[in-house]
Amino acid sequence: MIQKKYTTEERRKYILSILKERHEPITGSELSVICSVSRQIIVGDITLLKARNEPIIATPSGYIYIHQIDPKLERKTRIIASFHTPEQAEEELMLLVDCGVTVKDVKVEHPMYGDLTASIMVSTRQDVRQFIANLKNTNASLLSQLTNGLHLHTIEAASEAELEQAVQALRNAGFLKE
Repeated sequence: MIQKKYTTEERRKYILSILKERHEPITGSELSVICSVSRQIIVGDITLLKARNEPIIATPSGYIYIHQIDPKLERKTRIIASFHTPEQAEEELMLLVDCGVTVKDVKVEHPMYGDLTASIMVSTRQDVRQFIANLKNTNASLLSQLTNGLHLHTIEAASEAELEQAVQALRNAGFLKE
């Protein structure tokens, strides 16, 4: 079977169609195999698609296209301040997802660069386990380590009640910075 050769623009349109059809993340490596190009080419394509205002985000599990949500189904969001050690990150995230919350990102204030934000996008215990495994496998540091444990999360849920339950769970665990 001969692989179809795409022009650069055809490949970007194809990548966009793949992302739009999927509701779970896809890695740059997976896209590189599908498109028969290097992962670096995919990273460049994604960067240019983002520059065209395509709502693509990079998560620890891969790329996701953010679909427009019906305003009647719009989810509630809140920004919370949290404080804990790196060893407690998994516990914090599990507490949040157990309340039906998606942890969209983490943000810290860096003295040199200002606000640094990274996508997390965890909604289930499996997502959290995968995030922590990726953290360990890459030997990466949490952004919160730059600020001695203090960080912000954007959390999202179907209702204000779920957000409040999540805030209370963090408060009870001593993670909420108020």
